[in-house]
Amino acid sequence: MKPTINENELHHQHKEQIFHVMKQEPYAQFLGIQLVEIGEGRAVAELDVANHMLNSHGTVHGAVTFAIADYVFAVACNSYGKTSVGLSTTINFMAAGKKGARLVATATEEKKNYKTAWYKINVESDDELIASMEAVAYRKDHYFVPIER
Repeated sequence: MKPTINENELHHQHKEQIFHVMKQEPYAQFLGIQLVEIGEGRAVAELDVANHMLNSHGTVHGAVTFAIADYVFAVACNSYGKTSVGLSTTINFMAAGKKGARLVATATEEKKNYKTAWYKINVESDDELIASMEAVAYRKDHYFVPIER
């Protein structure tokens, strides 16, 4: 029988390391996404919309909205130091983000077990909900922070 790992305790022990690892995500850095907060199964990030992030109609491109939602999903599901990857996402675009606005994405864990976890992600701009995502993560057997067995 495998020893039980207290992942909440692991999160608190290695929170700074986990934050640093997730903050270094190359695509998020490329886009300019800033990781603001990380918690147990939770993450918040911000992105200031630049002109090259707009679509032909002058509003935030859906791929940019998806990218910040996907990023906070990744941070939240890896927040325990256990390597986790996305299995599926469903996003609903509810309003257009505007040029020059700041996008704020928040991921919240709904439930997790040893192998799977479910998340709700909201993306807001100027205090308006512009997108909502539901996501499922696969939790691998590997931890990227030191664990004691």
